[in-house]
Amino acid sequence: MTDLASPTRKRIVDAATKLFYAEGIGRVSVDAVAEKAGLTKRTLYYHFKSKDDLIAAYLDSRDQPNIKQMAGWFEAAEGSIERKVEAIFTNLARVARHPKWKGCGFLRTAAELAAMPGHPAVKAGSRHKKNFETWLAGELSGHGVGEPQVLAREIVLLMDGAFSIMLIHRNPDYVEAAGRAAATLVRARSRHKD
Repeated sequence: MTDLASPTRKRIVDAATKLFYAEGIGRVSVDAVAEKAGLTKRTLYYHFKSKDDLIAAYLDSRDQPNIKQMAGWFEAAEGSIERKVEAIFTNLARVARHPKWKGCGFLRTAAELAAMPGHPAVKAGSRHKKNFETWLAGELSGHGVGEPQVLAREIVLLMDGAFSIMLIHRNPDYVEAAGRAAATLVRARSRHKD
């Protein structure tokens, strides 16, 4: 078993995920993560050379589960491709109505690290956003939508804009409005295929 797959490492990342998402990366100490994981700080540092690496591991651990969840919403939606895209936003709005929802962990972390563009967690966030965009472009292309890469980028802009404004207003209606706008963009590209 490699260190990357060790149960101890997973326990540390799970503890960090709960704390970082709930409180933000700057407000959570390595001591708090070790305590939440039921381990010593020395054990934590055996598995992660720094808090920065732990923050990046937290985000990397959320990449595929988040994309899988959105892909599930997309697949479960009945109807046209624009309805499938809009379903991602509709479900995000539903999730955002939960009292423990704190926004997009990738964007919140990037905002906390805005002065550190080379930080490993910023790179992890960038990978996640690119992975989602690539997945979405593939789905759009598979449904015969024109300019799938351009459209996927536009949809990501709508999504992340909605995430940002929801943090300010605490109103999930913004993500639903973004979903309707995304559906309109998809519909327009579906009519004007290259």
